[in-house]
Parts: sequence; C-alpha cells; structure tokens
Amino acid sequence: MTINQRQEQMTWKRVPIGTVIRSSQYGLSLPSVPDGNLPIVGMKDIQDGQVRVDPNVCVNLPDVEAQQYLLSEGDILLNRTNSPDLVGKSGIFRGGQKAVFASYLVRLKLDTERIDPDFAIQVLNSEFGQRRMKQIATRAISQANINPSVFKQHFDIPLPSPEQQRTIRDVLMTWDAAIEKTTNLIVAKEQQFRFTRQNLLLNHVRLNRFHGEWKITTLRDVLVERGEHSTGTEKVYSVSVHRGLINQIEHLGRSFAARDTSNYWLVKPGDIIYTKSPTGDFPFGIVKQSKLQSDVIVSPLYGVFTPNKRSYGAFLAYYFESPANARNYLNPIIQKGAKNTIAITNATFLSNTILLPTSADELQAIVELLDLKAAEIRLLREQVGFYRSQKRGLLQRLFSGDWHICDGEEGVKL
Repeated sequence: MTINQRQEQMTWKRVPIGTVIRSSQYGLSLPSVPDGNLPIVGMKDIQDGQVRVDPNVCVNLPDVEAQQYLLSEGDILLNRTNSPDLVGKSGIFRGGQKAVFASYLVRLKLDTERIDPDFAIQVLNSEFGQRRMKQIATRAISQANINPSVFKQHFDIPLPSPEQQRTIRDVLMTWDAAIEKTTNLIVAKEQQFRFTRQNLLLNHVRLNRFHGEWKITTLRDVLVERGEHSTGTEKVYSVSVHRGLINQIEHLGRSFAARDTSNYWLVKPGDIIYTKSPTGDFPFGIVKQSKLQSDVIVSPLYGVFTPNKRSYGAFLAYYFESPANARNYLNPIIQKGAKNTIAITNATFLSNTILLPTSADELQAIVELLDLKAAEIRLLREQVGFYRSQKRGLLQRLFSGDWHICDGEEGVKL
C-alpha cells in the first residue's frame, strides 16, 4: 500500500454529518454507586478516540431501562458539554463489555452502509474536525456546549467511497496502534519507576555493591536556605506538580507576578523549592528541584534551599515526588489555618528528619539509576508526541486531498 501525492486536489463529496447518522441520544443523569449493576462511561473515559470502560464506576439500572442505553460496538460518543478545549472530543466503543453512558455525552449511531465508524472517528478527532466543533459550539463563562441538532446540520464530513474509507481507516489505525502500545508501555514503566523509587529511597532495597549504613538526618543538615532576592534580570517561574519549575508566561500565557519583584526569591540550578500551598495529592505543598540551566525567581511565598551536594538535591526531589513521602514528612510539622492555609516557616520545613545513605557513592548511584529510568519514560512520551504529530500531518494531507492512498507501485510507501 502506498501514499501518492497528487498534483490536482482530489475532490471528495462533503455532506452534513446528520445525513449519515441514523440516531442520536443523550446519556443518563444518574449518580454512580458502589454496588451498581452496570458500568457507566463518562467524559473522562474518552481517550485517544477510544471509549474506555471503568468497571469501578457503576450505576443501578433496571434491565428494561438499561436496554435503551446499552452501548453497542461501533457507537460513537460525543462530548457535548465541557471546557472549550475538550468539548467535541469523541470516542468509538469497541464492545466486549456491557456499559451505559452518562449525560454530557451524546451517542451517535451511524449509517454503516455509507460511512465507516472508524473513518468517522478519525475525522471527528482530526485537527480540522475539532476546530469545526469549536466553531459550532456555544460558550458560557467556562463551559462550551454542542447542540446535536446544530452539529448534524453544520458539521460537514468528507465522504469518499466505502473502499477509500476502509483503506484510510486501516492506515490511520496503524498510527493509533503505535500510540496505544507506547502509551501502555509508559504506564507500565511509570509503575515500575514508582516501585523502584520508593524501595530505593526508603532503604527497602539496596543496590548490589553497597552495604553501608543509612542515617536518620535532619533536613537542615543537607539543605540551607538561600535567602537571595531578585537582581531584576531573572524571569518569573512557578512550580508544577508534573513539570517542576515552569515559566509563567510560556505555561500559563501570562505572568501572575507582582509589578515589583524585588522581594522574589532567587533560584539557582539545583536548588530545592518548597511551595506552601495544597495541590491535589499534595495537601501540604510540593517540593521540586530546579533542573534549569539559568537563574530564575519565584514568589516570596515559596521556600528556596541550596543542597550541600547536588546529589542530595536530586535525591530529595525524587523522595518528595511521592505523595506518601511528602505527606509523612510534612504532616507532623504543618499547622493548617481556618481556610486550609498552610502555616510553616522555612526553618520548620528543615526541622524534620529523613533517612539518607552515609555513602556519597551510594547516594549518587541511586540518583543516576532513577535519572536513567526517568529519561526512558521521557523519551517514550516524546515518541508518542512524534506519532501524534505524524498522524495529524497525514490526516491533513489526506483529508485536504493533497495525498491519496492506492495499491500501486508508485508513491511514498508507508
């Protein structure tokens, strides 16, 4: 099978998607219950164009009523109400398990004699498909909504021949399979990483060549408060759970810093930063290490500390990545205010203890092993991003008519 680039744009008939939809249906407005008899699919279960069924999220529904909401193989679920960036996200149900679907989703049953559901889902989730979804959605303050009637009338879908649809489907699903397999590998590697990290950092497992003692150490013995302010030339950064130090403008689109940043704390490469605010799985704040190559500044609400050795900083950064470790360290020394605010001084942050290797070589070996495993996961994520970028480019070329797929000898081979 080959992809040929055409000199003249291939013209596919475009039709309102309503002409190839046999029926549409809103989902159920029922709360999930622990002892429910049927899994219910929600917005979070639409991932990478697929509908995932979580067997732990269920509703109670009599059999007679359930029949009209049971998903069938080839059903497409459209996310009709969500934030503007997520509205219109769609997934196809592959079957294999009984499940119903929740409100804010619309089930589409297609005329499979005219359009292949797998081809349709590729169009719906393509760059131009999602762009069109945003155009026809109505917006409130923080929500957007797609009216199914408007969607049927005003979302035009290309309609090549059934044979062309199946061919395009097969090509694009090759990319989908690569994305899914790599994503599953990332999940497995992350689980392995968390297990390895926790066992190494808590001294439950030792690296083969090391047998020295570990010592309960007060954090102030390995960290010292930096206490330096901005020089006026550094960029303002924030701290993210998943990304560490991030440039406010690049990440959030604007700066939330005060006009006068002269009292902002200076952060140098390798420094440890403690954010004194609850965030998700970290109710007492998060601890990160600066892995940047340049000096930056952070809010005066943060604590900034310099490790005695760079390896201490890396070890502590990995240690505090674990929500359990962060909670166990911070809980005994934290005082929470009436509005869930955290009251803790920098000196108090340094006052608790942690178990550390006495051997500098062992400390360095642990950090290097975790760095290697983290780098492997990072590369796999980049690979998934590369696959998605390739697929977006291919979709654009195919649906614009610049390329077509044929069973000849000429062209660009897959």
